[in-house]
Amino acid sequence: MTRMVLRGVFAPIPTPFDRNEQLDLPALGAACARWASSPLAGLVVLGSTGEAVLLDEDESDRTVAAARESWPAGRPFIVGAGRESTLATIHAVRRAAALGADAVLVRTPGFYKAQMDTDVFVRHYTAVADASPVPVILYNFTAVTGVNLLPAAVSALSAHPNIIGVKESGGDVAQIAGFVTGSRPGFNVLAGSSTTFNAALGAGATGGILALSCVLPDACVRLFELATSGRRDEASALQDRLLGIAKLVGSMHGIAGLKAALTLVGRGVGGPRSPLAPVSGSTVAALRDALASFEEIAVV
Repeated sequence: MTRMVLRGVFAPIPTPFDRNEQLDLPALGAACARWASSPLAGLVVLGSTGEAVLLDEDESDRTVAAARESWPAGRPFIVGAGRESTLATIHAVRRAAALGADAVLVRTPGFYKAQMDTDVFVRHYTAVADASPVPVILYNFTAVTGVNLLPAAVSALSAHPNIIGVKESGGDVAQIAGFVTGSRPGFNVLAGSSTTFNAALGAGATGGILALSCVLPDACVRLFELATSGRRDEASALQDRLLGIAKLVGSMHGIAGLKAALTLVGRGVGGPRSPLAPVSGSTVAALRDALASFEEIAVV
């Protein structure tokens, strides 16, 4: 069985909203067309950056359909489909597949944290992968879910023929290395932190799903190319340049910071949905300063 190869930089795109916090699907189509003109390897819709937990199921389906229409075939189109129950997750992955997903990204359930151990995760993901019409990517984001998908679970799940990889959104490079060494050959390990992307690639990650790549796709892809071609000093220097803006649109200000940065580079997708709030004027100024040194963009 030929498994999908996930190599390079994938953009976990934000979901556009209008001033009334309703879906802005024309803005989504236009944004996807712009990202399609970049060197990104693929797109992720309805991930954490896509505010997926703030959308209802109908909105989720409409978002996937609109993005799929604007994203070219032949480049991976990945849809976030994690839910708290196994049955709801199976329904979500089947809907995503019917709407054109090439693969699904499934976060760990985390509401009942004390019960979420390796055995539970293996049973959950096995059932989802057995039922999914498309390949499954495990998604670990401890800062959001409060639970951790350990290397032992990933190692066991990597043997499933319909589980093709894992995204690790924390900056724990040792855990990424554990995923790489403990999983079957050819298993895709994707970093989710722009601040430690270079180190993750050095540990054997095959690529990254990076929020920063929505704003600076060329720079993020360049970092991947430098790191994977052995040009370590240049990769480290570029990682250092990206560090400030990566923190602003990541751990410091999250989705609101990312959306503000996209507005500054002329790719506005509106603000975040409540209860998330827009960033302050001082943060916008900090974002503008951090972006000013990147020649690939014109900051407004």
